[in-house]
Amino acid sequence: MDYLYTLSGFAVGAIVGLTGVGGGSLMTPLLVLVFGVHPATAVGTDLLYAALTKAGGTVAHGRKGHIDWNITLRLAAGSIPAAAITIWVLSQLPKGSNAIGAIISHGLGFALFLTAIAILFGKKLRDYANRHEESELRRCCLPTITVIVGAILGVLVTISSVGAGALGVAALFFLYPKLSTVKIIGSDVAHAVPLTLVAGLGHWLLGGVDWVLLGSLLLGSLPGIWLGSHLSAKVPEHILRRILASMLVLIGTKLVLA
Repeated sequence: MDYLYTLSGFAVGAIVGLTGVGGGSLMTPLLVLVFGVHPATAVGTDLLYAALTKAGGTVAHGRKGHIDWNITLRLAAGSIPAAAITIWVLSQLPKGSNAIGAIISHGLGFALFLTAIAILFGKKLRDYANRHEESELRRCCLPTITVIVGAILGVLVTISSVGAGALGVAALFFLYPKLSTVKIIGSDVAHAVPLTLVAGLGHWLLGGVDWVLLGSLLLGSLPGIWLGSHLSAKVPEHILRRILASMLVLIGTKLVLA
């Protein structure tokens, strides 16, 4: 069974490196639906998997200048405190009542539902953002809005492990429509590292991490994301957009089948 975990890690890692999408949106449902891992354990393990996997992608994107660090820092300013607060709230729930498992299961479904909305309306949102790029609200409040978006992502990712890639990329396309696709992907991957690390360590303290499973996933994911990150620089932008759209459609299909 371990080699199947490793193979899954490689496939998802390559997808994350290439598109910035697929970490929680694909891996968590895969662990739960295919491998039968408990939802709480799947989320906690996947968060640390995402942190370590995307660290390799961040190095690759950073060396190629594919990261807008101002955007990454704004997202992190909202997401990291939100993740810490969410973990604290989960820790206050009654022990042994399965309350944490229920919240995580419902949060996973909600996050995947939001992902489906991003699939259905992503292009319309980007078109709207392009038409209103020079609006007064955007000019004066964009940094603050980015921090708020980061906080929302922090809560969703901590509860479900979904959102750092799929929803993060969709939000950045809407907020920064003129930014190149490869920079949006690079910035989103870089932001996901501290967010998923904080959330994953929090779940570890709550007892929701399977270290053997994590190791098996990482054996495949680290070379996978390195390969995907390098390929993303060689793929023309219009093709990269189509690959990204295809990945979001795949995530939506996962939601329907679940």
